[in-house]
Amino acid sequence: MKDNKFENINTIFWDFDGVIMNSNAVRDSGFEMVLQDFPNEQVNQLLEFHQKNGGLSRYVKFRYFFEEILGQSITDEQVHVWAERFSKIMLERLQDKSILIEETVQFVEENYKNYKMIIVSGSDQAELRKICKAVDIAQYFERIHGSPKPKKEWVTQILEEENIDANSAVLIGDSLNDYEAAIHNGIKFYGFNNAALQKKNLNYIVNF
Repeated sequence: MKDNKFENINTIFWDFDGVIMNSNAVRDSGFEMVLQDFPNEQVNQLLEFHQKNGGLSRYVKFRYFFEEILGQSITDEQVHVWAERFSKIMLERLQDKSILIEETVQFVEENYKNYKMIIVSGSDQAELRKICKAVDIAQYFERIHGSPKPKKEWVTQILEEENIDANSAVLIGDSLNDYEAAIHNGIKFYGFNNAALQKKNLNYIVNF
């Protein structure tokens, strides 16, 4: 039976970090580790940007670090080198069932047959699929997508490919970027696990 909060909803788009897995702190420390040879002040500026833009990909964040914070040019190839270093750390630390968000996973396990469930994340796509498989949740999602393609573009593409009515879809996320991806595509949005979103008078899930 469908959950009352998702009345008339057939498709749920899920963010991953902070919604399905308590991985935000691990992501923070990953940037610190990868950029340990740079001054703390500059790394802290990146962390501030990263934390304010949870739904953006690491590719955007590394480019921001070099171009906006350091004032240096960086090629796409160099961005990918930094992203690969970051991904290696993430794969070592996130294939861990103990940091899954229990109430979210329980909802997914109990309802994946009632809704089309799709992950759209700012995290690297190949990395994300490995993590989901390692923690034994991949089978609950019809599609799992991530960066480098932006989240809002994935939602647009999936709505078209799957012939999903925007009025029957919702995106659940923990950042303003998630909200913007939903609004861009004309679908509903529910905030989760972020007190700042809760204060913005948006639809919000206190618990599942």
